[in-house]
Amino acid sequence: MTCNSLFQAARLAAAAAAALLLAAAAGTAAQVAYPRGQSVVPVYEGWERNPDGSFNLLFGYFNRNHEEELDLPVGRANFLEPGEPDQGQPTHFYPQRSRFLFSVRVPQHFGDSEVVWTLVSNGRTERAYATLKTDYFIDDIVIMNNSGAGGQAGGGNNLFGNMAPALHVAGEATRRVRVGEPLTLTATASDDGIPAPRAVPLTPLLGGRCCPDAAAGLRLSWFVYRGANNVAFDPPQFDAWENYRDWADSPYAAGWETPSPPPDGRWIVQATFSSPGTYVLRCLAHDGGLMTSEDVTFVVSQ
Repeated sequence: MTCNSLFQAARLAAAAAAALLLAAAAGTAAQVAYPRGQSVVPVYEGWERNPDGSFNLLFGYFNRNHEEELDLPVGRANFLEPGEPDQGQPTHFYPQRSRFLFSVRVPQHFGDSEVVWTLVSNGRTERAYATLKTDYFIDDIVIMNNSGAGGQAGGGNNLFGNMAPALHVAGEATRRVRVGEPLTLTATASDDGIPAPRAVPLTPLLGGRCCPDAAAGLRLSWFVYRGANNVAFDPPQFDAWENYRDWADSPYAAGWETPSPPPDGRWIVQATFSSPGTYVLRCLAHDGGLMTSEDVTFVVSQ
């Protein structure tokens, strides 16, 4: 074989290798979005220390479905251990990612023990194991960046000194209402103005983002925490979960800007249930980095 033919063969081999690498990269990068039929994965977000020496273990979840919402009542398909199976976890699961939804308080001497959250959905069993390993330590800076306040690259937007919003929901913690009967919900919230209000950028960061990105500024919404999603809100509430689709009414969607708060800081919403049952609605006040929530239980009769 001549030098020239050897050179041509080498070029062809290099081209073939490059094509294989590109194909492999494309295959690896490809993400299949399933609208339904996938599992919900419990997520251990990390632990934080309380002033009395005890610890909070924080949890969220990742619903692998892009459309399907699942209801997993407390029991064999939704439980924590050790201890009581019901430790404040959600039973209604919106699509995609929801973070820092509830915490389990453990004593100062928790040591090497663990708390396990198990979910069974669409034929799969998923578990989150919560421990006090050093790598899982979190503080407000970690929470804010994971909530999207630090921007696509993380660590931006002057988050230091931020305090979680103040929130008060008027009325009883447990209420009774009939199907089809509108119920007025009144919540008052205020914030320290950190981080400064900003919209989600329309253009993604070159090279992709390493962190979630969300609009900043005081916002408030209601959503179903427990029970089926058989409630209509007036006005409609934006998605509190991480809905990144461009058309979405969500603090994570490109171009979304936090609505101006009511002049008196009072958000008034009507909720109407279409089916009887027991529900928990969560009111969430969020500044883009830190959040405060209150839950209200509704016993709905025919």
